Amino acid sequence: MNAKSLVAIVLAAIVLVAASGLFVVNEKELAIKLQLGEVVEAGIEPGLHWATPFVQNVKKFDARVLTLDATPSRFLTSGKKYVIVDAFAKWRIKDIRAYYRATSGNRMEATKLLSNLMNKGLRDEIAARTMHDVVSGERDELMTKLTALLNEDTQTELGIEVLDVRVKAIDLPEDLSQSVYDRMSAERQREAREHRSQGRELAEGIRADADRQKTVIEAEAYRDAERLRGEGDAEASRIYNAAYSQDAEFYSFTRSLKAYTETFNRNDMILLKPDSDFFRYMKDASGK
Repeated sequence: MNAKSLVAIVLAAIVLVAASGLFVVNEKELAIKLQLGEVVEAGIEPGLHWATPFVQNVKKFDARVLTLDATPSRFLTSGKKYVIVDAFAKWRIKDIRAYYRATSGNRMEATKLLSNLMNKGLRDEIAARTMHDVVSGERDELMTKLTALLNEDTQTELGIEVLDVRVKAIDLPEDLSQSVYDRMSAERQREAREHRSQGRELAEGIRADADRQKTVIEAEAYRDAERLRGEGDAEASRIYNAAYSQDAEFYSFTRSLKAYTETFNRNDMILLKPDSDFFRYMKDASGK
């Protein structure tokens, strides 16, 4: 092997070693440079960078907003009532040097530490409020205050910025939930009984009024019917009288014929004297 070949090999080796020290940081990452386990450069900007091979190494971390979905935990309110709170937090790495120092770059360790701080903050804030305030009255205020308090600890101790803390659900423990349910059920049953009683009272009043109106309407209808019937009878009598006065003999004749027709078509027996006025038209057509 001549000198030129040896130089070429050495240069190639140097280029390969130098190239092995190149690394790229993209926009979604944060990176730190370590030398013998000590941080020598933090907050490396996105782009192409170089680290001394075999002496320095680079660790990269997610720079995006991350979600901590905490395990639902039981907390005690100021009224000595337990509630089960299911919450989550949005966070991101703020100080990469402090983050690495506190967690050694282990995201699971960071999540564990942040979860402990969040539970402690929730415990303190819920202990200062009643159940009503926790559930509805001061819920937004609680979340805002908790976010601010967490940031005071996490940015200093963990290098983490907490962007938001939100409660997904607030439930009662099973034994307390059953007690509340029974109390609510009893209250609703009492209200139902009151409504039914009021309904029955109202129904009785409606029925009594309907019966009264029915009696009044029937009485008025009977009165009007009797008046109309009397007026009709009077009108009929007037017409009969007017007709009878025009030809009394003819009227008497038609009345007798009708009486004969209705009488002799029956099986009834009638005993009359032969000289009865009933037979006068049968003896003489003129009725004399």
